[in-house]
Amino acid sequence: MKIIHTICTKIAFPAFETKTKMIKLYFITSLLIGGACTFTQSPKPKMNSVEAEWMQAASDYDSVRILNVLPQQIEAVKNYVQSQGTIYSKNKAILVDMKIPSKYFRLFVVDLRTNQILSKGMCAHGEGSEIPGTDSLRFSNIPNSYMTSLGMYKIGNAYQGNFGKSYKLTGLEKSNDKALVRAIVLHRYSCVPDDEQYYPICTSLGCVMLSENYFEELIPVIDGESKPMMLKIYY
Repeated sequence: MKIIHTICTKIAFPAFETKTKMIKLYFITSLLIGGACTFTQSPKPKMNSVEAEWMQAASDYDSVRILNVLPQQIEAVKNYVQSQGTIYSKNKAILVDMKIPSKYFRLFVVDLRTNQILSKGMCAHGEGSEIPGTDSLRFSNIPNSYMTSLGMYKIGNAYQGNFGKSYKLTGLEKSNDKALVRAIVLHRYSCVPDDEQYYPICTSLGCVMLSENYFEELIPVIDGESKPMMLKIYY
């Protein structure tokens, strides 16, 4: 196609006395080449198996989970916040969908007033939550299990730790009420990428672990609220 197009564009026409003769010769030349200079769409390259799996999974999780599950979880957070009076921020919250594989965005900052997603980022789960040979996860509140715990958390005070600025998390349900004892916190770590990947990302020891750059984005969001924000991890 490219070669024929080059031939078409480089044909040298002799000088003609009139414009009409020139146009006639141009159309004759085009017909002799068989109309090959007209535009045709090139066939799309076939995806390999990894790319096909990526596209299918991304489609499943980025649409179904966000459209069908996230709104329900936002309502659950809103109801909890309302039930607690004026303790927690009614403006924003952070939700983490552990059903979405770690290679995709699964942490969402949402506006509780409009139900809109304000930002999304990568988030690691606890290494103990992985079930060998499967894509499923398990969860626990037991100390030294290194598992993620499901449930509602209060994002507490910031402190300077091994990973720089981090936030303490207080578990508010039976499924995560040992978060402080287990030192489960919200922090950054260099092994977590900023963007979606083809393969699962690194794991934590049970903490909510984000990329360094995305964590920096969250600092003004969390610190900008006059009351503690809620964080919910669900599956």
